[in-house]
Amino acid sequence: MLAAGAIVLIPNAPLGLMTLAVQVLAGILLPSATVFLLLLCNDKAVLGPWVNPTWLNILASLIVGVLVELSLILAAATLFPNLDAVALTLWPSAALVVALSVVGVLLLRRARRARLSEPALDRMTWRMPPLEELTEPAATTGRTIGLLVLRGYLIFAAVLVVVKFVQLATGH
Repeated sequence: MLAAGAIVLIPNAPLGLMTLAVQVLAGILLPSATVFLLLLCNDKAVLGPWVNPTWLNILASLIVGVLVELSLILAAATLFPNLDAVALTLWPSAALVVALSVVGVLLLRRARRARLSEPALDRMTWRMPPLEELTEPAATTGRTIGLLVLRGYLIFAAVLVVVKFVQLATGH
């Protein structure tokens, strides 16, 4: 709060630009925060029988995909204002439909296998183990690829935003 107060007191500070930058940063970080929440909601060691059901994982994947798509469309439209808005929306939407179809099929297959191989846990008696007893989540191929894609998205979006705000701040 002291830093924010000090920035407000700077003469001729571009407060509107700073406010916009904070909002854009929040929009960029929202999909990654949602992904980490989704990973936590699917950690059997933490939630046991209370993990997300398959239908909720598919819905959450759709929501995260749309958030990432909207964030990238906004970044591209901001950086390149002359781009065709229809094409800018159509191609990422088509890629999103394909990616989410693949994710949906994989989630359904994994759920079917899990139902056959894992014993059912009693929701009424199950308790989360102490934090000291929890093990690190397994580094599956899907999780590794997902986190790498998320990291690439964050780096790409952050670079685009920094470039645009430097352009706005210098008047170019």
